[in-house]
Amino acid sequence: QRGDEFGERLFFAVEDLFRCGFDSMCLIDSDSPTVPAENFKQAVELLSTSEDCVVLGPSDDGGYYLIGMKKPHRHLFEQIDWSTERVLNQTMQRANKIGLEVKLLRTGYDVDDDASLRRLCSELLTDTTSADIAPHTREFLASFVVRKKL
Repeated sequence: QRGDEFGERLFFAVEDLFRCGFDSMCLIDSDSPTVPAENFKQAVELLSTSEDCVVLGPSDDGGYYLIGMKKPHRHLFEQIDWSTERVLNQTMQRANKIGLEVKLLRTGYDVDDDASLRRLCSELLTDTTSADIAPHTREFLASFVVRKKL
């Protein structure tokens, strides 16, 4: 990874993907395992039908689980208070400042602490959640709960 700051590293990832020749791209976090595939499909559709825009998948903690765009916009990754509840709003403000339309997906959640891990367990270890949502995470949690008797 290139860059000293988190925002720099994100932007360089964006820049590298566009250098590979992609027409659009999405960065997706790794701590939101229950985001439905439909959200990702919608992001791709929004990026394929719109002029230049930014697609954001909000997290209920004030961040985002996905950012997608059609051009590398460094401005979206600058002057952001990363790892705070202000990330989504600041990113939207940065987009508005450069005249970039913001398209929002449905809100998801990150697994960042004990409460969100318990929420994940509750969601995945019940019969009410579709089996195709995070099957490997579900399998791991089920075996972990059996071993540790959470």
